[in-house]
Amino acid sequence: MKTLICDCNRTQPLEPRALGEALGEALVLHNTLCRRDVGAFLSAIEGTEPVTVACTQEQRLFSELAAEAHDGRGAAVPIRFVNIRETGGWSRDAAQATPKIAALLAAARLEDPEPVPTVSYESRGRVLIIGALDAAERAAALLADTLEVTVFARGPGEAGGTQTRRWPVLSGSITGLRGWLGAFELRWRADNPIDLDLCTRCNACVAACPENAIGLDYQVDLDACRSHRACVQACSVAGAIDFTREPEEQVERFDLVLDLRPANATPTFLQHALPQGYFRATSLDAATALQLRNLVGSFEKPRFFRFDAKICAHTRNKTVGCSACVDICSAEAIRSDMARGRIEVNPHLCVGCGACTTVCPTGALGYAYPRANEQGERLRTLLSTYARAGGRDAVLLLHSQGRGQALIEELGRGARLGVMHGVPANVIPLALWHTASTGIDLWLSAMAFGARQIAVLVTDEEAPQYLDGLQAQMDVAQALLQGLGYGEGHFRLLRAQHPSALDAELQALRLARPRGPAEPARFAVAAAKRGTLELALDHLIAHAPLAAAARPEAIALPAASPLGAVAVDTERCTLCMSCVGACPAGALLDNPQAPELRFIEKNCVQCGLCVKTCPEDAVSLVPRLLTTAQRGAPRVLAQAQPWTCIRCGQPFGTARAIEAMLVRLSGHAMFQGAALERLKMCGDCRVIDLHTASDETRITDL
Repeated sequence: MKTLICDCNRTQPLEPRALGEALGEALVLHNTLCRRDVGAFLSAIEGTEPVTVACTQEQRLFSELAAEAHDGRGAAVPIRFVNIRETGGWSRDAAQATPKIAALLAAARLEDPEPVPTVSYESRGRVLIIGALDAAERAAALLADTLEVTVFARGPGEAGGTQTRRWPVLSGSITGLRGWLGAFELRWRADNPIDLDLCTRCNACVAACPENAIGLDYQVDLDACRSHRACVQACSVAGAIDFTREPEEQVERFDLVLDLRPANATPTFLQHALPQGYFRATSLDAATALQLRNLVGSFEKPRFFRFDAKICAHTRNKTVGCSACVDICSAEAIRSDMARGRIEVNPHLCVGCGACTTVCPTGALGYAYPRANEQGERLRTLLSTYARAGGRDAVLLLHSQGRGQALIEELGRGARLGVMHGVPANVIPLALWHTASTGIDLWLSAMAFGARQIAVLVTDEEAPQYLDGLQAQMDVAQALLQGLGYGEGHFRLLRAQHPSALDAELQALRLARPRGPAEPARFAVAAAKRGTLELALDHLIAHAPLAAAARPEAIALPAASPLGAVAVDTERCTLCMSCVGACPAGALLDNPQAPELRFIEKNCVQCGLCVKTCPEDAVSLVPRLLTTAQRGAPRVLAQAQPWTCIRCGQPFGTARAIEAMLVRLSGHAMFQGAALERLKMCGDCRVIDLHTASDETRITDL
């Protein structure tokens, strides 16, 4: 691995020797790598080792130089780029930022995430424009040279439409619009008395209508129309107007949708994350026009999620337990499929935010790109390198690659100009595809690896439910650490829309000095969420500031906790084992040798299926963390005396369950006399008794 660092015309106080020691590589400091020292870059890419360039400002230039050096084919070795300027070198305490910069360089040297399956889209450029006719046609005129335009008129607007037929114009009442890029389906009712295919735009009907119920979009306002039918007479030659025509349901498919309806109109899609290929605006601007023009052809995106139906806690036996993923999805890509007893995720609607994987208690939904183990390796590399270079009190700043990244870069430039402090030396930024894609398992792993605080930067990109979900996860994680004696202030949501607001939030972080484990963990983050969570908890418990004798046996947690116990009312429990059959995590178990309900606490995900399944309302959830070794051992929650068959004496069921059944069925007409007695028998004896009774009846009849 070769690493190239540059102090950007001596504006960053970089220490090549200290950085090299942390990375295990001799580094040379350049002043203008993109200009006078560009030969060093060209020389580095001629070798066989991957190259890391500590500059994103001139990433395009370096990529073009690499392509030119190899006849347009690009460099023969991987080239990775990392920003150390706005994230550390340009700040008021840049002189202390060497450990942070070493950590950023080390993380940039890691291998790219493994490829994952992709989701494909195919667009031929058929665009539907919905809106007032004048605005829709202005947008159509800008797009028609590259896209196949269809307009759905929603009133004439201020000026009405053009008289010249340049593209199809639909009219009527929209009854449905759904889909995604390349696969939108429009449904509408053709209830306009004017047939726009026959209409010649002569405007005779407009002039003849005494109520002005016909606009220049050539649609009849049926609420204003008083049935004078002067328009029909005026259009007798063309015959385009027919009030007796029955409305017809129409369906048509499009690749793209531009919705120009006013902001106060009810939109077709209400979710925060709109489907790809759907654009909502009051007028067509240059940026939207460019995006629409570029969405013609074949496209792919990663399949961001993986789903393991076997451990999903959504439903069992048509009873819904956990619906956290359905509730939080801002793209409405997840739905409950009760017929199949599971959730369904539409990969074409999924935008890769990862919020579903963050709130999933079992790990049935996992983030796939990057995978949890790849993200964990990045966290461990950042924090171990930071500590090895002498860094203290590390704060991980998780932010999006979009608006979050832009805010940090603006903050760095403000610090360079002396109007802001910049990113503090102990704050390590880490870009994510989306800030909702990490949760309690990776956060606690980062704390075990040596972080002292986890800050998540959120902007107007995040849906409101994401903020609620992240805060709920943080409350659980904080309660865990506080109960173990680590104190407060480990997790924070930073809400900022402007670099000055972010600057103030980051400076406030400097005041907090929460505690962490004295010894950093070395475990590898597992692919399974629960496995990672257990590894992190084991380390945090083993190195807790409170000694085992001083810490509570169980730490109470908020209701959103994926950890906890179940409490069973033994007076009501009949040991029917319905809860055992419903449990998706193997936390509730029966005992084949005796009527017992057993429980393994570390397996419990607090999904609530056991609570909703129990016919006696005898089960309740207890969100908590058991800090003793009993967390992983089975224990008995309820037990009862067995009922013995009155015919053969073999035990079956429990005395309480059989007695409760006898009480409930004793008044039923079908369970009287011998039939009631058979309920006291085991299955085999019940069958024998039925056959015996049948034989006796036949003999009597003879």
